[in-house]
Amino acid sequence: MTTEPPSSPSPQSEQPREQPSEQPSIVSTDPADNNAMHPDVNANPGFWQLLLLGFQHVLACYAGAVAVPLFVGYALVQAGKMDPSYIPHLITADLLVAGIATIVQSIGVWRFGVRLPLIQGCTFSAAIPMVTIGSQYGLAAVYGSVICSGIFIILFAPLFSRLLRFFPPLVTGTVLLIIGLTLMPVAADWVGGSTAAKADGTFGSGRNIGIAMGVLLLILLIERFGPGWLARISVLVGMVVGFLVCIPLGMVNFDGIHHANWVGVTRPVNFGLQFQPAAIIAMCIVSLVTMVEATGDVLAIGEATQTPITKRRIADALRADGFATVLGGCMNTFQYTAFAQNIGVLSITGVKSRYVTASAGGILIVLGLLPKAAEVIAAIPAPVLGGAGIALFGTVAASGVRTLSKVTFTNTNIWVVAVPTALALLPAVCPNLFSTMPASLQTFLSSGICIGAVAAIILNLLFNTGRNAPTEQAGKPAAHDAPRGGEFGVDDADDDGKGDEPELPDSDRGRGQIY
Repeated sequence: MTTEPPSSPSPQSEQPREQPSEQPSIVSTDPADNNAMHPDVNANPGFWQLLLLGFQHVLACYAGAVAVPLFVGYALVQAGKMDPSYIPHLITADLLVAGIATIVQSIGVWRFGVRLPLIQGCTFSAAIPMVTIGSQYGLAAVYGSVICSGIFIILFAPLFSRLLRFFPPLVTGTVLLIIGLTLMPVAADWVGGSTAAKADGTFGSGRNIGIAMGVLLLILLIERFGPGWLARISVLVGMVVGFLVCIPLGMVNFDGIHHANWVGVTRPVNFGLQFQPAAIIAMCIVSLVTMVEATGDVLAIGEATQTPITKRRIADALRADGFATVLGGCMNTFQYTAFAQNIGVLSITGVKSRYVTASAGGILIVLGLLPKAAEVIAAIPAPVLGGAGIALFGTVAASGVRTLSKVTFTNTNIWVVAVPTALALLPAVCPNLFSTMPASLQTFLSSGICIGAVAAIILNLLFNTGRNAPTEQAGKPAAHDAPRGGEFGVDDADDDGKGDEPELPDSDRGRGQIY
């Protein structure tokens, strides 16, 4: 690619310093906006429409909602820290708390909840650290650290908006890329057949790999040729079809389904609580990433509903996340945040009512009270999960790449991405690398997400502070659990979740940036 040099180049030392952007702040500072809301947000479409539209939201989020308990559960089973029969308990607990959290976030209780149409679910940001903690200390330590991280989010929420400048797209995009990449070893294990296949010698068989690739191919075909509403649930459809294909092949064990109760409630603190300082610190670090995710989603839903977003609203949303996380730790589940893929559902339907997502929360609660349904999900063969996992985890990484696409890649910014990513992959490619370190350090060093997040924050401060600070990144947090739906700061005229082609200003062309 050739470019024309500037007609009148001047020495860098003589160039005037870049002035701050004239664009308004992404967060409103007008106190009147705290209660301002688009009329459609408070609209009540009626019982049957609430039920139907809420169910549509549940379908869109369901695959992602159950993915984290399946991921953590299978990983801890493989590590010898949990019995496979416990996985359905994780699933029912996850759905129950997700439903309660969604209602709180949509309707609001005092200063908890943004009162906008958001669906809550477990975040993948905390998946690897929780597996690391569980493998080292057991499930009790996982839940102890989850509860403490939730309290941290609640207490830290009012101050977080002042720290958003430490999480520009350069940092959040790098962390999201790391999350997606470090999840891939688990997807590979599922593709091969996981623990059961290793026990009977069929790991990596042609049948297992073929099923996984078939599920992945089906997801891609739906995404490419299916209508918009079907594409939103492509992963769910792929898992259902894969499950049905595995039944005549004898790969589905129905014992758990037959013996499970139709109705039941997960017992609080079923696995105990243990508070390990190293585990708590690791989860609080991850909480910072989760708070950035939630902030990005709140900004996105504000754009979608034409509702002004204030610092108070962001704090209220984060408090709801913290409440859900504390409740999750008590009810045997994990860390929660908003689901971005449901913003895409809102774009398709045009329905902006927060009561619709509240009804989706009610449906999730009902599903969380059905142990037999959870047993069906737990019975999904590992290769089916592997095909879906490649799609799910890949989209997390792609979300990071999309966020990084807003960054001007100078030579220094390349280091901010390269070094944290490389450090984060060390424990993924060599799990025993830090096995001789003290136990407290292993909790941190064995989590690529923790290493990468801290390294990205430090290197960004090192390379992009003072006179080197890029003003175009200031105050633009953008991070999502999935690349679906609108993302603040990214034009998406046709609401396809892919964004529009960015148009570069002439002044930025030909200066060595990587696009």
